[in-house]
Amino acid sequence: MKSTVFFGSARQSRLEAKETLPAKLDLIIERLKLRERVKDEMVAIKMHTGNNMVYSTIHPVFVRRVVQAIKDGGGKPFVVDVNWDAAGAEQRGYASEVIGCPVYPAAGPEEKYFYSHERPYKSIKNWKVAGLIEDSSFMVNFAHIKGHPSCGFGGAFKNIALGCMAGETRGAMHDVMHYDRYWFPEKCPDPADRQRMMQACPFEALVQDKKDPDQLHLHMEQCNQCGRCLQVAPKGSLKIDAANFSSFQEAVAIAADVVMSTFKPGKTVHMALATHMTPVCDCFGFTSMQVLPDAGVFGSDDIVALDQAVLDVTGKSQLIEDNLPTSMEVHTREGHPFRWLHGPLKDPYIAMEYGEKLGMGSRDYELVDVLPLEKVERSSMQYIAAH
Repeated sequence: MKSTVFFGSARQSRLEAKETLPAKLDLIIERLKLRERVKDEMVAIKMHTGNNMVYSTIHPVFVRRVVQAIKDGGGKPFVVDVNWDAAGAEQRGYASEVIGCPVYPAAGPEEKYFYSHERPYKSIKNWKVAGLIEDSSFMVNFAHIKGHPSCGFGGAFKNIALGCMAGETRGAMHDVMHYDRYWFPEKCPDPADRQRMMQACPFEALVQDKKDPDQLHLHMEQCNQCGRCLQVAPKGSLKIDAANFSSFQEAVAIAADVVMSTFKPGKTVHMALATHMTPVCDCFGFTSMQVLPDAGVFGSDDIVALDQAVLDVTGKSQLIEDNLPTSMEVHTREGHPFRWLHGPLKDPYIAMEYGEKLGMGSRDYELVDVLPLEKVERSSMQYIAAH
């Protein structure tokens, strides 16, 4: 059976408040029956508050509406994020006076409050779920959509997969990209060859290993798989392989599954805001120009269907190449625009495929527009009367 994803387009028929995205979020909240589901629940709202000079995260106006809906339904809401983001969230508008609830570090101020779950995957043995997440009885997963240098795309999966884990697990999830061997030093004994390989990379993704000068280390986040290093590498000495990049995607799916396993069925809701979508994660501490046009707001009980729908809708847009940082390049034009941006082996759909295999949801969905666009012959402009 198809899952349902509710959607509100960023476009409007008329210049009226009821057709804007906050109003469409209200309609999605109603369709998800959020108020009816949260009575007496401790509700963790997992979102990314960003840090430093970020201003492209979810605007407090949207957060306030979610918080108020939970309060209206008799729930007890609070926002959670990783410790260093939560610590300065008020600087970006996420103060309790503005959004209506407190903001807490999910795993405590020093990332030491967590619950361990054993589920071996490559180099990861235990997954340390943030204590305030597991202590909650209901979770609203509210993601801001953007590109991501590790997996191509940051959405609902990534929002809880990394943001609901303690720092040690987040680090291990990134390190898993190095589990499958990609560097074979025995086939490249000449330091001059190694130097040529490093110089061939315009993104400084291939560097000398910090612990052993005879080894090379590939920064997967910076690598867009252009293959320049392979053109000068001795045969068989280096692999740019899908296994390394998809490992992170699978780890994201597993982490999200572990997080959701701590909630009873029906006690999680997933929403996403696809506006001001930038090339990289909000955790970078700054906001760059948007690389895709605003798409809208989404909501579903099915995390797989939600991220699938977000990608399908945003995938119909054209990458705004004039807005790309000059340090980035497009060398593939197949698949989703985020794949163009971060490379063919960082296909953003992969996490959804793994999630579906884990039984987390379905990639088969029905997209329900909560306020479809009308064809208006003439839309009058309303002005505020002078007093």
